[in-house]
Amino acid sequence: MSVDLSKLDQHLATRTYVEGYTPSQADVHVFKALLSAPDPSLVNVTRWYKHIASYAPEHASLSGSSKAGEAFISSAAPAPAEEDDEIDLFGEDEEEDEEAERVKAERVAAYNAKKANKPKTIAKSVVTLEVKPWDDETDMEALEKSVRSIEKDGLVWGSSTLVAIGYGIKKLQITLVIEDEKISTDELQEEIAEFEDYVQSTDIAAMQSSSFHRCFEISTVSDWKPPEL
Repeated sequence: MSVDLSKLDQHLATRTYVEGYTPSQADVHVFKALLSAPDPSLVNVTRWYKHIASYAPEHASLSGSSKAGEAFISSAAPAPAEEDDEIDLFGEDEEEDEEAERVKAERVAAYNAKKANKPKTIAKSVVTLEVKPWDDETDMEALEKSVRSIEKDGLVWGSSTLVAIGYGIKKLQITLVIEDEKISTDELQEEIAEFEDYVQSTDIAAMQSSSFHRCFEISTVSDWKPPEL
């Protein structure tokens, strides 16, 4: 027989005896099952053990039944198979924890991959640019060709038209799409002004900012038409 000392110590934390308010055969039954003094760390059991030991000459004559004491005594130690089962159950808990962590890691990885593949929003602007020549003798075809010769990452030239401004002079009105982070309209105008044989001045007639996804075909700007002036 073995005594569940932990259970007994907890029971005696609020009681003086195993049962009732006086020593009984329940106390004697547990006392004899101990065989030796308990570990001093079990304060309540140690106190109870010393107290019941003082009644040793009267153990046989104490009243009551030993039945209440049986609750703290097991007839045999747990079978090895049961111990193995407990170990297996603990191992299963660890395996479940590992599986949960694996599933969590897979979900986080899937979310990050989805986020990485999501099309990035790019800020772009549709610009209507006006380029004025020096006079009516300026070669407008050569002027436009010079303007379109400017090539940059984030710049796409669109449709164009010639608009009369008086005295036989026409200005070039051309549309373009720019990526705002890559292209500065001020710098672009400065580059166009360097074609000084054809260009007198440039102006931004209209500018509309919007957001496009990378999947947007920027070449469609060629279908865009400028507003009539």
